[in-house]
Amino acid sequence: MSLASKSPQPRPGILDIAAYVPGKEHAPGVAKVHKLSSNETPLGASPRAIEAFQAAAFNLERYPDGQARALRDAIGAVHGLNPANILCGNGSDELLGLICHTYLSPGDEGIVTEHGFLVYKIQITAAGGRPVTVKERNATVDVDAILAAVTERTKLVFLANPANPTGTYIPVDEVRRLHAGLPEGVLLVLDAAYAEYVRRNDYAAGLELVSANRNVVMTRTFSKIYGLAGLRIGWMYAPPEVIDAVDRVRGPFNLSAASIAAGAAAVRDQAFVAEAVDHNLTWLEHVSRALEALGLTVTPSVTNFVLIHFPDEDGKRAVDADTFLTARGYILRAVAAYGFPNALRMTIGSQEANEGVIAALTDFMGRK
Repeated sequence: MSLASKSPQPRPGILDIAAYVPGKEHAPGVAKVHKLSSNETPLGASPRAIEAFQAAAFNLERYPDGQARALRDAIGAVHGLNPANILCGNGSDELLGLICHTYLSPGDEGIVTEHGFLVYKIQITAAGGRPVTVKERNATVDVDAILAAVTERTKLVFLANPANPTGTYIPVDEVRRLHAGLPEGVLLVLDAAYAEYVRRNDYAAGLELVSANRNVVMTRTFSKIYGLAGLRIGWMYAPPEVIDAVDRVRGPFNLSAASIAAGAAAVRDQAFVAEAVDHNLTWLEHVSRALEALGLTVTPSVTNFVLIHFPDEDGKRAVDADTFLTARGYILRAVAAYGFPNALRMTIGSQEANEGVIAALTDFMGRK
């Protein structure tokens, strides 16, 4: 065979990656659709963020600030952080990938948990590393299981806290215990995408742990409570040497000018965030109780979604419920890829959407 007949081949391991599949968006033939599959906020974005986004339209010929200073300054001011220890990305997904490409060599290991965010495995593998999956306990991270999986090859540990798709969390004392048990050369990555929703006294997103140590990173997102999923904005708080290393890998203009402006305005509008928190707390409790009253099992959640487990009987399984709900315009998230073949994840939506799902599942569970 001649050289000309050979096609370029990806690096070994790339084609073994199962591509990430986002939640579905459409219900063919349905007039009105309530998309509750991607944990988007029903309140939309802050009016201040929308105004800043629109103002950015008058300078589209200019490159954005490659250091995203306005956004970093706003995040630092709101959270009481040094902007020098903040790095912004095209969603926190980009930052998770940059961390893997910065700290993993071929054959190195990255630890993930049983029901953890699928992107962790994808990015570890794409960087040439080997994902090591540890069991959870009752759909909750098991610190002892993580520590038992650490080897000389371990370079990263990914911890989603709260977790997706379970909605569970571990207290800050358990996070501290995990960190204390890790070798100094292992980087603990705290993914706090849903931190703003949590209202528990024993929870912390990880800011203090990052500030006091050299091997902890915390990532956050504007895609959830801030309602800016369409702009793809994430940020990372990390020690100076980690920021320096990852920044060398980052693309020079990875955030648009509109994203920087809208993100800065959104994070400063904490009154709008408080409204989103209040809406979520009210409906999270209402939806959970209503679904449990139907005989469904709901994993206790501190986030803006619930994991609903269905009976293991013909006609009542998650796949049947998914079909039933979709036909009525309610799109939930199938989570078989996360290890829950008989469950659906439901985002807490508007009053109309939440009440509609409860009514539809009432009909579904009452079918003979």
